[in-house]
Amino acid sequence: MHVIVIGAGLGGLCLAQGLRQRDISVAVYESDDALTSRQQGYRIHIDEHGDRALAANLPERLHRLFRATAGLPRTSTPVFDHRLERLRVLEPSDGGVHLAVDRLTLRRILLSGLTDAVRFGKRFTHYRAGADGRVTAYFADGGTATGDVLVAADGVNSPVRRQYLPHARVVDTGLRQLYGKVPLTERTRELFLDDMFAVFTPIIGPDGSFVGVAPVEFPTPVPAELGVTQDYMTCSFGARRELLPPDDELRAMPGTELRALALRAIEGWHPRVRAIIDHWDTSTVFALVLRTSVPIEPWPATNVTLLGDAIHAMSPAGGIGANTALRDASALAAALGEAAADRPLLQALAGYESEMTAYGFAAVRTSAENGHRLLGQDPLPPPE
Repeated sequence: MHVIVIGAGLGGLCLAQGLRQRDISVAVYESDDALTSRQQGYRIHIDEHGDRALAANLPERLHRLFRATAGLPRTSTPVFDHRLERLRVLEPSDGGVHLAVDRLTLRRILLSGLTDAVRFGKRFTHYRAGADGRVTAYFADGGTATGDVLVAADGVNSPVRRQYLPHARVVDTGLRQLYGKVPLTERTRELFLDDMFAVFTPIIGPDGSFVGVAPVEFPTPVPAELGVTQDYMTCSFGARRELLPPDDELRAMPGTELRALALRAIEGWHPRVRAIIDHWDTSTVFALVLRTSVPIEPWPATNVTLLGDAIHAMSPAGGIGANTALRDASALAAALGEAAADRPLLQALAGYESEMTAYGFAAVRTSAENGHRLLGQDPLPPPE
């Protein structure tokens, strides 16, 4: 069996590691020219699902390395208003694993041992199913790749999904978010209240705009090849689209202008919150349009399948998007392992998709409800 994976994000790389562990041939094709070609975010919250998936699919030494680079924030979530008056504290309901990791560090760990299987600079355009039961992927450079299974791990803008499930919708949440970092030094640590060193701390403004902070603290020195070595706070500013410039203008703004925009938006907020945004490292600041998938009904299984944001992109308000993608990767690796042994391939993929859409779309709904309640996100539209 040979598996073609489109996309080298967290889910695609975790799947490739899991297939390697099962001696299944795999090739990963990524449109970006390199792992660091574009900014995709900073801190990721890893829960028990994510940790379990990484433990099941990474070689033991890489899982140990992941754990060694993962911080342990406080598990409670304090919620403040713009005057820094505490509104409530949300406690986790599970009591399970809660880790804070740097996205790029984790991707570099996931890439370890896979450099021969991952091709960068390969923009997927379309696929064709062959009469022999195999599937061929086509790329913008004229290249092709043929395998027994094609996996869409290519994110919220997935061209595989657009071809395979053209009725599957991704919609605007109505929210825009500016992401940035504040490096943690002896001086900048004083900007943050002690209980802001939690899984995530939202600060809600009177007009529904918000500032969110969350720590990334490395418990041990990080190997130089993994990149980031300094502790930092992820600090984001979010608001309804109506309160910000048009999307094209927002995306084109450099970090200095985005910081100035955020500071104008939070004029009159507590001085500590304004100081946090004022200390953004402007080279790290970028804007995102937040979108979400709309759950769809099951579809007949074929040898094309999907994982992560390619099928169930969700609002970040649930903090579970990356964990759900890793969970998908683990479940799909196990299903393909069964197919490589003796289970019929389409039966194995149908079982995976039934499980994945159940918990994946449940996560989409939970994240949308949290985003609507806390951040003013548009309600999730009904299925068509």
